[in-house]
Amino acid sequence: MNTPNVHIHARDITVSFPLRRAGIRSTGAKTAHKALDGVSFELAPGARVGLLGRNGSGKSTLLRTLAGVYPVTSGALDMEGRVAAIFNASLGFVQEATGLENIYLRGAMLGLSFDQIRELVPSIVEFSELGDWIREPIHRYSSGMALRLAFSITTAVRSDILLLDEWLGAGDAAFLRKARARMQTMVKDASIVVLATHNLNLMRNQCNQAMVLEEGRLVFFGDLDTAIETYQEFRQLTQL
Repeated sequence: MNTPNVHIHARDITVSFPLRRAGIRSTGAKTAHKALDGVSFELAPGARVGLLGRNGSGKSTLLRTLAGVYPVTSGALDMEGRVAAIFNASLGFVQEATGLENIYLRGAMLGLSFDQIRELVPSIVEFSELGDWIREPIHRYSSGMALRLAFSITTAVRSDILLLDEWLGAGDAAFLRKARARMQTMVKDASIVVLATHNLNLMRNQCNQAMVLEEGRLVFFGDLDTAIETYQEFRQLTQL
């Protein structure tokens, strides 16, 4: 489903963290670490973009910046369309609140009204397969239960822009089959998809172009095969 006004425009965006937060010792006058450094690109409907880069290159930071988790330090980020982000299962959950209460809380974070969330509750609970556990606090959930609930909430709403940090790979086999089928539908229906993964076969199956990040900088954006070659060259250089 391609909606003409859906887009992502990033213009020279930089995301910086204090060195202590980034886990780096401060030296001299330098007090901040640039997790993203002057990144620019434009995505239009139909874009299926893979993010490539070594660990620490800025892939997850870019995804979380697009999702609104991290603010842009400088530059401009213009996004139009409803965003769904599938990252960490516990992201946004209040541990002392029940699963049901967290449905309403996360629904509000997704921009839904109380009535819209209430209409979605039955289908979310059914898909998550949590049963009576939905009225228990999240801190009593196993990691698999939290994942099922987070996934069920996030994917209950149609999204224009879908952000994925790796493909779903946790949970019991029966739920995984159901979840992967829903993921395929979401990817098909979304106008723009951005996927960070080390699985090159998955990227070839899901993406039509890719970005290569290195030390927070965008070093290539374009043809998928060329992006993979560029990424592999960087990997080889680090192994010399």
